[in-house]
Amino acid sequence: MAEPRRRDAAKSLEDLDVVCAALAHASRRQILLVLKYRGGEMAAGDIAARFGCSWPTTTRHLGVLRDAGLIDVVRAGRQRLYRLNRDRMVSVVGDWLKNFES
Repeated sequence: MAEPRRRDAAKSLEDLDVVCAALAHASRRQILLVLKYRGGEMAAGDIAARFGCSWPTTTRHLGVLRDAGLIDVVRAGRQRLYRLNRDRMVSVVGDWLKNFES
């Protein structure tokens, strides 16, 4: 019984590491906030237009957020729509913060 709990704890810590690494950069945090306040979904070009980064830099930031599971990508014709995965962030970060509740 202890082994599955240990695996769950290890997976939770891995998830937390990936999410925290994605949130470590100010531009990525800003992208997440823009997505949230713009209805949770935006086209890649619209996201890039809001930032002073080059297109390759924006693409790398979006890739890190996608790899962390904080955004999802959906193709809509020739566009890629990036969607905020709020549940993932709340689940991973929220579960960790519960450790500090009394």
